[in-house]
Amino acid sequence: MGSLVIVVAIVAVWAGYKFYAGSIDRSVIKADPNKATPAKMYNDGVDFMPASSSVLFGYQFKSIAALGPIVGPIVAVQWGWLPALLWLILGVFFIGWVQDYTSAVMAMRNDGLTMGGLSYKLISPRARTILLSFLYFYLLLIMGAFGAICAQLFSNPKVAFGFIILTLAGVLSGQMTYKWRKDLVLTTAVCVGVAVVGIWLGTKEPFMGIVNWINGLDIVSYATPYGPMKWSVFFWGIVVLCFCYLGSVLPIWRFAQPVNYVAFWLVMFGILGSIVGIFFTMPSFGDFPAFTGFMVKGIIAPGADTPLWPILFITIACGAISGWHSLVSTSGTARQLEKETDALPVGAGAMFTEGVLAVLSVVFAVTAFAGAKGNMGGYLDALKAGGPAGVFANGMAYYLNVLWIPKDFGLAFGSAFLVIMALTVMQLVLRFMRVASAELLGDAIPAFRNVHFGTTVGVLLTLLLMWTGFWSRIWILFGGSNQLFASLALILITIWLAQSGKAYQWAMWPALFMYVSTVAGLLVTAWVSLQAAFTPGLKAAFVFGNLVAATIGFALVILALFLAWDAWQAFGRARSVVKPATAQA
Repeated sequence: MGSLVIVVAIVAVWAGYKFYAGSIDRSVIKADPNKATPAKMYNDGVDFMPASSSVLFGYQFKSIAALGPIVGPIVAVQWGWLPALLWLILGVFFIGWVQDYTSAVMAMRNDGLTMGGLSYKLISPRARTILLSFLYFYLLLIMGAFGAICAQLFSNPKVAFGFIILTLAGVLSGQMTYKWRKDLVLTTAVCVGVAVVGIWLGTKEPFMGIVNWINGLDIVSYATPYGPMKWSVFFWGIVVLCFCYLGSVLPIWRFAQPVNYVAFWLVMFGILGSIVGIFFTMPSFGDFPAFTGFMVKGIIAPGADTPLWPILFITIACGAISGWHSLVSTSGTARQLEKETDALPVGAGAMFTEGVLAVLSVVFAVTAFAGAKGNMGGYLDALKAGGPAGVFANGMAYYLNVLWIPKDFGLAFGSAFLVIMALTVMQLVLRFMRVASAELLGDAIPAFRNVHFGTTVGVLLTLLLMWTGFWSRIWILFGGSNQLFASLALILITIWLAQSGKAYQWAMWPALFMYVSTVAGLLVTAWVSLQAAFTPGLKAAFVFGNLVAATIGFALVILALFLAWDAWQAFGRARSVVKPATAQA
């Protein structure tokens, strides 16, 4: 059953890319390989720079795929494996690639404008201010939560050294590609080889001993209102943010792009190795239920009933669709596309590939903890013991072990895989935070236009969330804010298509579905948080955290309603200029 699910997912994404996305590219977008792109017109060697489609695909995939396609599907399996799989396959087929690909094209054909600039141009000045304010908060949430998770993973003595070597291999890749002009195949072989050896060495002495020595210093340990803050998390959190700082301030080709490109190959090794292990094992879903019911307990808050709709579409925040992807496509990829025709394999291709990763996460959750035979009890025990990250790492180790890879190394590789997934995205999150703060506050406070100042502010705010533990109280809003941003990106795409006289229904219906679902999800989440705040005997810190979460949830809904109103007016103006008959051109 597990192997059949993988086959169905691969066939579905192939058909979606080949026929649906290909048809839209040819008949609606009409990509022109001879048309100059912003990467060529504004080549500044920092943000705008033409890149090979092969390098850019690796960059795009590793930039969009963080912990979302891993954590979300594994948690969502509590409703049963069928709802998660249906949403992943149908969502990426009809919605996910639409956002990723068309966001890149829309920005590329508007001189590489960011989401803030596009909202100003296509909707209204107020929409730009609201969107940038929302965007900054949303990105800060990612930094705080992913930073805390990465710091905990880094404290594993088998992980830290390997990732540092991976980073150096990525920097070497950028040097070989853009300065030394070496062949891409040679560059890839050398740098990926260095990274693999580095991860292997990281599981050996003396490198493990160095990490254990650092962890044992115990210079700073203290209690936060939401749990203990260990020295190891405190220290490695700083290391994590130093990595992100470099990704934010250095030219895109020097650090962020090549590091993500090298990381892409390691991720693909893990994915392909696990898929081969699944086909060798032919795991059964056993008695794991396809559907457990419309309501499950505990996903939003401990003991709280959680409805399938709309929360499933928020819980699985990546793999089917994610608002984060539109930021990567506009602020990053659109400024590096060498040719318009590269947008389809890079934008749509990477999204369809992420869909396969998310399906793989579901298979891990269902089969890996019952001897390749599905069992709900084994899954729930594993989820309680190690969380979604532990489920994924152990699942990858289980199936890599089928290929005679020692389980101990497989578990270390699975943990490193998670760090790679999170941290290579975090560097771009901080970069986009810096860009958003410059757009939002640069006129009033010119210091925010300085890359180091804007980045430092983002780092300090992230440390505040991490070191106080407060990120854990508002993390439940990440999925809702992420998917709300996806709906806003689709709304922008719809307006742009209408203004351009192109068919827009294929973007409009996904936009409406995502908007209604995520607004409903935010309302449910905010209401549950508000109720949880008045639970008898709750500590003051948790009361405060729940009240803040509820306030933020309701505030995001209000902001979304204002944006929808302005967008509706902009859409009406676009349709009044371009008649429905010409909109099919």
